[in-house]
Amino acid sequence: MAVLRSFPSAEALRRPRQSLVDVAVVAGAATLLWGLVQLSRGVTAPFDSAAPAAAISTDPADLPYYAARSLLRMFVALVASVAFTFVYATAAARLRRAEKVLLPALDILQSVPVLGFLSVTVTGFIALFPGSTLGLECASVFAIFTAQAWNMTFAFYQSLVSQPRDLDEASRILRLSRWQRFWRVDVPGGMIPLVWNGMMSFGGGWFFLVASESISVLNHQFTLPGIGSYVAAASDARELNHVLLAIGVMVVMVIGVNVLFWRPLTAWAERFRVEDSEAAQAPRSVVLNLLRRSRLPRALGRVLGPLGAPIDRVMAVFGLAEYPLRTSPTRRRAGDVVFGVAVLAVIAWGLLRAVEYVRSTVGLGEFPHALGLGLITFGRVIVLVVVATLVWVPIGVWIGLNPKVSRLAQPVVQVLASFPANFLFPLVTALLVATGISLNWGGILLMSLGAQWYVLFNVIAGASAVPNDLREAAASLRLPRSLWWRKLILPAIFPSYITGGITAAGGAWNASIVAEIVKYGPTTLTATGLGAYVAEATSAGDFPRILVGVAAMSLYVVALNRLFWRRLYALAQQRYTL
Repeated sequence: MAVLRSFPSAEALRRPRQSLVDVAVVAGAATLLWGLVQLSRGVTAPFDSAAPAAAISTDPADLPYYAARSLLRMFVALVASVAFTFVYATAAARLRRAEKVLLPALDILQSVPVLGFLSVTVTGFIALFPGSTLGLECASVFAIFTAQAWNMTFAFYQSLVSQPRDLDEASRILRLSRWQRFWRVDVPGGMIPLVWNGMMSFGGGWFFLVASESISVLNHQFTLPGIGSYVAAASDARELNHVLLAIGVMVVMVIGVNVLFWRPLTAWAERFRVEDSEAAQAPRSVVLNLLRRSRLPRALGRVLGPLGAPIDRVMAVFGLAEYPLRTSPTRRRAGDVVFGVAVLAVIAWGLLRAVEYVRSTVGLGEFPHALGLGLITFGRVIVLVVVATLVWVPIGVWIGLNPKVSRLAQPVVQVLASFPANFLFPLVTALLVATGISLNWGGILLMSLGAQWYVLFNVIAGASAVPNDLREAAASLRLPRSLWWRKLILPAIFPSYITGGITAAGGAWNASIVAEIVKYGPTTLTATGLGAYVAEATSAGDFPRILVGVAAMSLYVVALNRLFWRRLYALAQQRYTL
């Protein structure tokens, strides 16, 4: 008698493994949720703003908890930065009248140093949440947000204004609502530069972690438990062994964030690349493959998917479902005149009030002094941007165009860019003290540790986004190397480089407030410049001089952006958009 044996189908063999994947994803989500609950207990701890600042322990046993608190602040600020980027950049790119106000405002916001925001916001957040550490936590997160948001906003805005015309026409023909167009056209089109600039912005947040966790305002010191305040405390105590330990923990934490978060995002963003041929080797991520094999993300998508229709109906009620029809040139000019006059009136009123406040306190003669200091810092910024361009553009193109190199170099670059360079300041300060080198020159090196990566990251993003079919065509034509650079690579990466250059310059101005005055134990080194001027005024709670310093720095940054970078932006939009 024949015996019939049944063999399991391929689907049946796949189910146990898929179940294990679902278990792993659920376990990871549960662990993350448990960690958030544990960390949230310290966020709402009692706090007395009049009491002396709590001492930060330099015991290595407390370092893991401090690192987790800092990481939580970083991700909360990142979520807020992404939301701000979507709203602000879309408004600046899609609303013609709003663009005339939002772009100059973004230039000014980028130029305002983090300490300038802290000097105003700390007391406000403490008053908003009296008797709770939550107010100080919000001030710290807001400071990190101001170090992250501007770079991402510039990158997403540039992707929107350089969007291919055929995509815009297809969106109008298909009559996509604003909500549909945003998620199906705008966000996918800007995903690659947004992810890469998100990584860079995350690194910018790490750079100002010490300033945001150990805050000196109005001659009062506020401290929060975190790895930034741990480094500050160890530096004040001249405990280089604990500083090195914190650096090791930071390296481990940055690598972990890269593996679990940024690497999956960069691999996932490749699906939004627009080209006719597929790259030979696409980025890969074990974590992303795990999530793709799990049924939980798809189930979550099915739950959230129906929410789009009610949002479209709500937007339709307010007249936002379709793009508005173009108005006549006469009405447009008349509306622009009224809008421009109203904006200028508000600006003029604010300037008059600010000038009167400065005149009645420190005197108007403080402005020429601050502008002179700003000229010295401006020279350092120019040197930094030029050197970063010459060094990192070729390296960024090499990394972005070679998948094998990118797979090996990307984690290294992310660690270097995400690592808070001011953690090295105690070591560099000790070296400067030992060698006798002036901080007037050493400050350029300290500023570059935090600002040069903007150029590299944007060039890598621009080079990796070059369509593969264009690269294959250049290879088929056997273009000479010089012609390959001039006709393909430099035009292709030009929009991304402009974003990197403008944010690197802004980041250098911001970095000057922590690079022009550094401390190591009882030794304080001070460089001549506007950054040191703002840092000293903030520490002393001298609001008139804070206003003068912020105004001088904003004037330099806005003038440079309007006279130089904006012209290059327009050139990139007109001639070098794929």
